[in-house]
Amino acid sequence: MIRRTLLTLAAAAVTLAACGQGGAEKAAGADAPLIVGATAVPHAEILEHIKPLLAAEGVEIEIKVFNDYVQPNTQLAERRLDVNYFQTKPYLDEFNASRGSDLITVAGVHVEPLGAYSRRYRSLAELPQGAQVAVPNDASSIGRSLILLQKAGLIRLRDPANPLQSLRDIVDNPRGLRFRELESATLPRVLDQVDMAVINTNYALDAGLKPRTDALTLEGADSPYVNYLVARPDNRTDPRIVALAAMLRSQAVKDFIARKYDGAVIPAA
Repeated sequence: MIRRTLLTLAAAAVTLAACGQGGAEKAAGADAPLIVGATAVPHAEILEHIKPLLAAEGVEIEIKVFNDYVQPNTQLAERRLDVNYFQTKPYLDEFNASRGSDLITVAGVHVEPLGAYSRRYRSLAELPQGAQVAVPNDASSIGRSLILLQKAGLIRLRDPANPLQSLRDIVDNPRGLRFRELESATLPRVLDQVDMAVINTNYALDAGLKPRTDALTLEGADSPYVNYLVARPDNRTDPRIVALAAMLRSQAVKDFIARKYDGAVIPAA
């Protein structure tokens, strides 16, 4: 079934690519490895799992692992990558707006419920007055973090529906929480130095945290923050990218995610 789907989609993509400007160049490079940027967990792990499955379909991928959220987009825009797989659409939208890039989503793959963690306290009720809370410092992740904390009853925001909240949008902070904005990748490393940290699940998993049991509060399965495969407008219909997208959305990958991550990563609908 996967083989039939991939071949059908790839054939359609070849036709579309050939019709557009540069189609001949795309077709000529169809046998070259597809260079995919990803963060280590779970994205690169999922890509490693499907690498031999794609190879059996004639699509080779080369996985380039990053430990930050900026370089995978920068290198994709600069054509040093063909696609990347690590980010939500709000993050991509903010990146495009701030950098003047035009990267686009190809396929939604999974959700990583965001969580708040602590080494000092076992529940939100134990958090003291004036607790120091570390949050990601990029615009989309801090907004998401603040929405999580509002749902947990710790703060109140001016507009709970706005995914790009900032600390200035907190209108009620009854416990006097003190916030530190830090690079997302550093948050697990400072967990011993703060009362609580809101950590993206890919970095939490990479640090050995178990979101379902270790998080004091965690987004639900209905989180709208889907992680996407992302490309450029000029290569969106590259048959290798279409094949990769189909594989990432396949039942085989959904089953792998369910087995390996035990609810910490949830396949997108």
